[in-house]
Amino acid sequence: MDGGNAAYRAVGRDGDGRGAGDVVVGRAAEVERISGLVDAIAGGGRLLVIAGAAGAGKSTLLDVAARAAGAAAYRVLRVSGRESERDLAFAGLHQLLRPVLSEAAALPDRQRRALLHALGSEPDAVPGATPETGYGAGPEAALGGRTASGGGPDLLLAGVAVLSLLSRLAGRSPVMVLVDDAQWLDAASADVLAFAARRLDDDPVGLLLAVRDGEPLPGFEPAYPTLALTPLGGEASGRLLDHHAPDLPRRVRDRILDQAAGNPLALLELAETAIADPGAVLRDEHGPLPVGERLAALYAARLAELPEAGRRALLLLAAADVADPPAAVLALLPAPDHTGPDHTGLDDKVRVAVEQSGLVRRTGRDLRFRHPLIRSAVYHAVPLDARLDAHRALAGALRGEPDRRAWHLAAATARPDAEVAAALERTAGRAMRRGGHAAAAKALARAAELHPEPGDSARLLVAAAGLAVLTGDLDWVEELAGQARARSDDPAVHAAAELHAGRLAALTGRHPAVFAGMARIAEDLAGTHPSIALDALTTAAVLRFYSGEESQRREIDRILPRVAVAPADEPLRDWVRMVSDPLGSRRELAARLPAMIAAAAGRPERLTALAIAAWLLDEIAPAVRAFDEAVRLWEGRGPLPDGLGGVTALAWLEYGRWEQARAVCAAIAALPATARSLHHARACAYAVDAMALAFQGDAAAARERADEALRLVDPLESRSVAVYARRALSAAAAVEGDYETAYEQVRAVFGHDGEPVHYHASYPALPELAAAAARTGRRAEAAGIVGRAARALARDGSPRLRALVRRSAALLAEPADAEPEFLAALAGPAPERRPFEHAQALLEYAEWLRRRRRIAEARPFLTAAHDTFRRLGARPWAERARAELRAAGLDVSAAEPAAFAELSPQQQQIVRLAARGLTNREIGERLFLSPRTVGSHLYRAFPKLGVTTRAQLRDLVAAAPPDEPFAGRYG
Repeated sequence: MDGGNAAYRAVGRDGDGRGAGDVVVGRAAEVERISGLVDAIAGGGRLLVIAGAAGAGKSTLLDVAARAAGAAAYRVLRVSGRESERDLAFAGLHQLLRPVLSEAAALPDRQRRALLHALGSEPDAVPGATPETGYGAGPEAALGGRTASGGGPDLLLAGVAVLSLLSRLAGRSPVMVLVDDAQWLDAASADVLAFAARRLDDDPVGLLLAVRDGEPLPGFEPAYPTLALTPLGGEASGRLLDHHAPDLPRRVRDRILDQAAGNPLALLELAETAIADPGAVLRDEHGPLPVGERLAALYAARLAELPEAGRRALLLLAAADVADPPAAVLALLPAPDHTGPDHTGLDDKVRVAVEQSGLVRRTGRDLRFRHPLIRSAVYHAVPLDARLDAHRALAGALRGEPDRRAWHLAAATARPDAEVAAALERTAGRAMRRGGHAAAAKALARAAELHPEPGDSARLLVAAAGLAVLTGDLDWVEELAGQARARSDDPAVHAAAELHAGRLAALTGRHPAVFAGMARIAEDLAGTHPSIALDALTTAAVLRFYSGEESQRREIDRILPRVAVAPADEPLRDWVRMVSDPLGSRRELAARLPAMIAAAAGRPERLTALAIAAWLLDEIAPAVRAFDEAVRLWEGRGPLPDGLGGVTALAWLEYGRWEQARAVCAAIAALPATARSLHHARACAYAVDAMALAFQGDAAAARERADEALRLVDPLESRSVAVYARRALSAAAAVEGDYETAYEQVRAVFGHDGEPVHYHASYPALPELAAAAARTGRRAEAAGIVGRAARALARDGSPRLRALVRRSAALLAEPADAEPEFLAALAGPAPERRPFEHAQALLEYAEWLRRRRRIAEARPFLTAAHDTFRRLGARPWAERARAELRAAGLDVSAAEPAAFAELSPQQQQIVRLAARGLTNREIGERLFLSPRTVGSHLYRAFPKLGVTTRAQLRDLVAAAPPDEPFAGRYG
């Protein structure tokens, strides 16, 4: 707790000294808002962040909410963030859900297993280490971003489980979730709670979070409603002080009010001191009152007044924090002749002295500090040797809790100790199995500090940096990498450390500098450490794709032949070539891809890498199959690496799985606060999402996403993102009939000379360029660009790219010359694998036919295009096809009620999945919503669609794609 209960709650006293009632002074508006929120929960989810300085009264407001919720027969769940547990993965979630964990038995099996696994129910195991990194998956983990080292729970699936659990509880009575000291929640618990919070709109669940001013709120958006606790005003401060200490001399009272500056905790604590010794407040007339360090000194003074047994008890409590069982702590004290009635081992006199010290409060049979500042004051008020002895004693008492024991051993160790370092390594392994990458990295970093051998210390730091990559905290990764380099002269260690930092820095947009570092590593170690050199080139190839810089391809081509790798690493060498130069390598390597993908079975990192290569070579079907399998395997190992998710989204977007593509983009865009510097990763997600939104017809949202993508990056250093964003802006303009803007935007993905801005991303925009040019009188300019592309792709371009060139040529050709080009375009490979692209070609050819009055020939093409657009949710294109069908003499208005198009994109997704026969729970798991929210959306959609049963939806929504979308983590 943050001490707020003591901070501004004034307790009335009756004759026997017991509290007769709590009076909250100076916070009437805040209490009213809390009460209103509690009342509103029955109508749907509510969230409020209570922010204030330490001692401002956040805990008291949570108590107000708890009392109001209890009075209304709500279920109340509470968790208090603990500084000592912020490195223990899912500690907060365990504290919150422990009272209702039996309800998990009713969850779907995958959700239940994910939740219990996150809470540490599975046996401990330490994943194996690789020679290159100490922990991790080997060189292929460098292929563009974060990887998950070691098995661990799926955070999103755990989030779905919590969402389902809260929704289930809320089905019986509204639920109030109270989170105190949220700034100290462990990252895994914060992410899961934030995930659930964003999806409880329709469930009667309230979430109140108390956080200290100036502290980040991990996982939660800064835009959430916030109740800011400002300092109390003069009148309220006076009332609080008078209520608590009515007999203070005026001069003492004024001095306290002046120096407390409206901080309730300072008011009350200074008042307590003044009651005991009024002269203490006035001892220094010319200096400030002891609110900061001097306030801590007051706590230390109280500590010194206690008997030795009492001081030792509080020191142990301070060293242990409230997380450790008080019985295990107090059992360490010297046993008196007889124990007190609470069986703590303290005699009555010592126990009374401790409780009357004002430093602690009793909660049931347990002692708790009244404020974290008190704990800090007690802890630092004793010499270092005493603190070390306390941690050693706690470590001895906690043999049954190996993780906490390891941290206490580390805190008790002032010099190198290999055994303690080994205990922390084991703790890191257990944290990794639970998906606690940040906790594991911190354990390894501390183990490195304690290891007596510099080489092992450097190894542990490299491993810690590799795990820290998964947190997205680039500053931390670079700090760990720098420490590793400082502890070793081994070039391989230096390179491995720099590689970890480079993998994450690649997602920031600092592409030229990071590429230069990767190229230098590859060149320096090509002969002595070829595996590391190749690893560096994989990151360099990713950077080449991000930037589209031609000079980087030449640099990779220069270094790659010098790296003599083992036969087992030849696929990785091929991968570098495919990514950095897909046109130049396609003819040689495309035929080898199926065998390479088959050989990678069971290895998600390599499968994902090969899926990227297949996508770059326009082998979309094997790419999607490999992505599906990789995501399935990733489910038990943590989140999909951010650097790879953007390409996964692009592949699914092309394949017609728009819902899945947007889910991936949403996951990447919602990076935690520590990863906010990964601008390129977020920009890519925004750009791809913008394309999907434009295709669905939401032009305003598409522009917003695309503009944000362009704001986050330098278009000259992140050309791939710039191209996708421009394509989205062009499509959005076309949706609104603004073809001038559409042409200007898509023209920007080609240079002044007609060369593509990006060697891979630009070419698919050719038909969009041609279509806009045909409507704006820019045929000649566009034809020049299309002709240049035709020559560049004649030999090495994929069949898909050559078909796009023919389609573009058809749109720009004279009427008499267009039909052969249209037919060649429609004869391209496997049209069902890129349904939107193919349906556009069908529509364009059908429009050409109808203008030639070949109406009977146009009808089948129009019908096929219309059905595809409707199935995908491409509303503007479906309306355009429907208008053409009407012009061709076919009435299709009954096939798709206009009301369906008026549903929100999320409602359309829910209705489509319901039409396939999925239950509310299954839909919620796919879209990361609670079953209650799904039901609420369907309840509102049914009257709009004019249906009363789910079976009727099948008549309104087209069937699912022939290739059933993967119902996994992003599905």
